[in-house]
Amino acid sequence: KEKEYFHAVRSFEQSERNHHKVFPAAENVFKALELTPFDNVKVVILGQDPYHEEHQANGLAFSVERGVQIPPSLVNVYKEAHDDVGIDIPKHGDLSAWAHQGVLLLNTVLTVQAHRANSHKDKGWETFTNHIIEAMNQREKPLVFILWGRQAIDKAKMIDQSKHYVITSPHPSPLSAYRGFFGSKPFSRTNAFLKSQGIEPIDWRIR
Repeated sequence: KEKEYFHAVRSFEQSERNHHKVFPAAENVFKALELTPFDNVKVVILGQDPYHEEHQANGLAFSVERGVQIPPSLVNVYKEAHDDVGIDIPKHGDLSAWAHQGVLLLNTVLTVQAHRANSHKDKGWETFTNHIIEAMNQREKPLVFILWGRQAIDKAKMIDQSKHYVITSPHPSPLSAYRGFFGSKPFSRTNAFLKSQGIEPIDWRIR
């Protein structure tokens, strides 16, 4: 937080908030890190930038608050979780139950201007989130990294795959889910790896 780039990106964010609507709300920008502290992380699911429509982004990648329509990408995540590990399809999109169990739901960019996807890309957030990925990579305890889509898969080169387990597939968005996301079984593969390391697996059910 003392680094110059971090001050620059926070200044940019504040300037954007002064002139435009920005998601998520300021108090939720670092929610992923607050709900899943460093020492608790077992799994990292990497998203891109936050949802850019009203009431969607809540600081957790792929997640929305209860009462908000489930976005298409998350609908597909739920379909795959149902087919893979048999969870009931949830009625809401709040993924905080995963976060509390050690699933870090991290976007590579932490803010976005309303209705303008990728509008805060290349403004400094990636430097910050790359540092988080590097810190996770240096941890002694093995982790699972789930990388969906090209932007996330690009981060695989930062991860020591002799220690950590990396799962990659196309993004779950309707545009690409049928190109290999469906049937990739990320949830069962994650739990098989965690069990092999003597780590409590994730209960993927959303209630």
